[in-house]
Amino acid sequence: MTIDKPLVLDVDGTFLRTDMLYETFWAGLGTAPVQTILLSLRHLRNPAALKAELARIAPLRTDLLPVNPEVAELALQSRLAGREVVLASASDVTQVARLAADYGLSEHVFASDGVTNLKGDAKAQALVEAYGEGGFDYAGNSAVDMPIWERAENALVVGHVPSARALAANGRNVVELAGGWSARALFKAMRPHQWVKNVLLLLPMLASHRFDLAALVPILWGMVAFSLAASTIYICNDLLDLEADRLHPTKCRRPFASGAVPIAAGMAAIGVLGVAALLIAFSLSSGFLLVTLLYMLLSLAYSLKLKQMRWVDITVLAALYTIRVVAGASAAVVEVSIYMLIFIFPIFLMLGCVKRITELSRATGDERLPGRGYGRADLPDLRNVAGIGIAGALVIFLLYSVSIQGLALYPTTWLLWVAMIPMTVWMVRMVSLAWNGRQDYDPIVFALRDPLGLGLLMLILSLMFWAAGLWQQWFG
Repeated sequence: MTIDKPLVLDVDGTFLRTDMLYETFWAGLGTAPVQTILLSLRHLRNPAALKAELARIAPLRTDLLPVNPEVAELALQSRLAGREVVLASASDVTQVARLAADYGLSEHVFASDGVTNLKGDAKAQALVEAYGEGGFDYAGNSAVDMPIWERAENALVVGHVPSARALAANGRNVVELAGGWSARALFKAMRPHQWVKNVLLLLPMLASHRFDLAALVPILWGMVAFSLAASTIYICNDLLDLEADRLHPTKCRRPFASGAVPIAAGMAAIGVLGVAALLIAFSLSSGFLLVTLLYMLLSLAYSLKLKQMRWVDITVLAALYTIRVVAGASAAVVEVSIYMLIFIFPIFLMLGCVKRITELSRATGDERLPGRGYGRADLPDLRNVAGIGIAGALVIFLLYSVSIQGLALYPTTWLLWVAMIPMTVWMVRMVSLAWNGRQDYDPIVFALRDPLGLGLLMLILSLMFWAAGLWQQWFG
């Protein structure tokens, strides 16, 4: 490669580990969802116009977009050697020009302009007109770049592109650079560790003392459906939160925010996982299907808008946890007590506050959290609402212990009152850990991994089984 010829870099998937069209689409869904969907449908067959419109309604923080480290290093070394480094992309010119400025690359960029979609043959022709046949080196990452590689002096191939082998066979100088992604990273984006939260579907079975396979098997299938549904929403949420995640100290390492998995793969996964979840739900019962749909729609609304609204967000979080309990009852066809729903909702409300308190306790500044409605000034109010949740749960539990239904299931009432002691300790401890920044960002996941907390939960469950006479029934 000679320094008198420019080094031309494709942007999407080459210089960047992401695609700016998909980035603007999801940024648009996050800020103006209806307008974004209407524009996408209107310009579905006119990609140049679509890119220009999306760039207008959802301008990107191009300085935050993940770059391919090997390509970025090549660009830096080329610039230091006095070589012109030019970006040539099918993305909109406003975004490409801003990206070039962020990294000190040539002001002369090649990109789509709202009329011409600069891709494949169109890009090749534009580069030849500017630099002449073989007057540039070109780095790309897909088969659509073949017309450009064929007219460049040197072909730089990012990732695995099988069709590029023909270039070397024809005597073209080919340089291979690292790229691509792994299915393992996509699986990580599904957040399988979060599936543990679906043990909440077991609560109605435990509360009603149904310990038979007829109740357990459909609940296990229901847990699978909810796990797939949750992963669908997690991926959707990550794609909507790309900019906020990149500004976060730990979430910036998430697969989509870091560029480890392309957005297109995430969109395909959303379709596959969502359909699979609904098919399993449909096979269980129409009631369970409706609960699953409600969970997915409320989760989507939370991701799109509700999570940005103070106090509404933690209420919705509590509702989403409560829906899991309703789903368990629907799957096993067991009656769920209204006392249980009223009891668990304030607990989940407390856990929603714990989630926000943890985020604020770990924040480095006083400004509001990216994509959220809270700042450090809200910490006392969040702690107070968590306290109200704790008090509400204990009062409801006490009332349940002396209710007709409670006395029928748990005749030794005083043991339920004893269970309120570790119950109080567990809830207060969760809030205290969050206040001191010692919690996980997801309190449910933390609770199911915390040895001391699990010990308290097992003690509560044991006392309730004792109060119900189950230990005597099982072990004489």
